[in-house]
Amino acid sequence: MTQTPHDPAAAPADPSHLARIGGTAGGRRHFRYFDVMMAAFVAILLLSNLIGAAKLASVQGITFGAGILFFPVSYVLGDVLTEVYGYAHARRCVWVGFFALLFMAMMSFVVVAMPPAQVWGCASSADPMFAELVAKTSPGTICQTTYESVFGSTWRIVLASVLAFWAGEFVNSFVLARMKVWTDGKHLWTRTIGSTVFGQAVDSAIFYPVAFLGTWTTQAVLTVMVTNWAMKVLWEVVLTPVTYVVVGTLKKREGVDVFDTDTNFSPFATVKEG
Repeated sequence: MTQTPHDPAAAPADPSHLARIGGTAGGRRHFRYFDVMMAAFVAILLLSNLIGAAKLASVQGITFGAGILFFPVSYVLGDVLTEVYGYAHARRCVWVGFFALLFMAMMSFVVVAMPPAQVWGCASSADPMFAELVAKTSPGTICQTTYESVFGSTWRIVLASVLAFWAGEFVNSFVLARMKVWTDGKHLWTRTIGSTVFGQAVDSAIFYPVAFLGTWTTQAVLTVMVTNWAMKVLWEVVLTPVTYVVVGTLKKREGVDVFDTDTNFSPFATVKEG
């Protein structure tokens, strides 16, 4: 029986000799390194929201959000998940990350809202700079204030972050998966950059207005939104060689190349639905 180029069982005519499978088969397949990649993806997602989001840094006169340090790693992981493991596995990672974000946000609200013990000591309460304030109040009061400044967040920022992540990641995965089929698996750089252009546009278009419109001026929201989108796309361009290395290594180790020719791209679909 003659196999067509898009037959899930067909072998590719390229030097890598990877078995070419469809998206449904890929979604049901057990991969050796997928769990590691998903764990890394969720860890970076949570760390970027927990550690990087709250701090503004300044290096040689340039001020930026410290969360930008996480962007390069998250971009590579996001592209690798869809390119290597297919849309179905990427969809699973997005949902795991989504619920992990919700849980983190819920627990952050609860823990921050809990009344502090007056004897609670921390780095701030032991700092001579705050000795006078500690004497007037208590070590716990000072520690609570610093704790809130790091882990506290408004409901708008939390909502914006969760919605932007969910929508942006699904758009990124969809565009990359569709472009892989359109390009027949060639020219990886076109789909990693192209998916970032669309995915991060959706992410930024949701996050900044939801989080800051009405608090910042409309002009400021638009400026930051466009600037951060451009920086993220630039990071994707710079990291393209790294993405090539990671994707090539994982595909070789997994032994297959997943093409989403028969995939149900609904965010709410199950693997059985295709």
